[in-house]
Amino acid sequence: MAPPGDIYERELKYLLAGDPKIIAKMIKTCDGIEKDAYNSMLRDPFLMIRAAGSLGVDLVALRWDFSFPIEVKSSAEDTLHFSRNIRLGEQADKMLDTCNRSHIIPIYAFRLKSVRGDPWRIFTIPSDERLRGRSELLKKRIPKLEMTPNGNYVMRWNDGMKLSNLISYMGMSEYNE
Repeated sequence: MAPPGDIYERELKYLLAGDPKIIAKMIKTCDGIEKDAYNSMLRDPFLMIRAAGSLGVDLVALRWDFSFPIEVKSSAEDTLHFSRNIRLGEQADKMLDTCNRSHIIPIYAFRLKSVRGDPWRIFTIPSDERLRGRSELLKKRIPKLEMTPNGNYVMRWNDGMKLSNLISYMGMSEYNE
């Protein structure tokens, strides 16, 4: 039997990969704007790769215009304190360092359980490092993980960007010649 978090990791993978069945299931309780965003994945999906934990991330999303690693978290509570498990903070720091060197944006996807509408919220890790190209524009729009005075990360679902909003934003910037 798969660990509980794997269910949501797979859900996100198939949403971004444009799987019609998973998208249809997701949009049942979404509003019109959220539905349009998720349905756009049918036309412009990502190539999604499960990283199997060896990279310190769960998924890698690849597409002609944006690519990023994704760490997936899920909870029945709307706040995740990384201080509860020292490994979580170390994992975030390692992911940030690797992403900074590669000039890509690290993404945290937080799935709140038992929510109607879009249950996914997107965050990035705070950093002064400047990214290149379109990743820098995306970094400016995505909410950052909160830092406590003790240097621990906190992810508050209510403070995140809806996944559907991220999808809509990425779909607005096409290169047309």
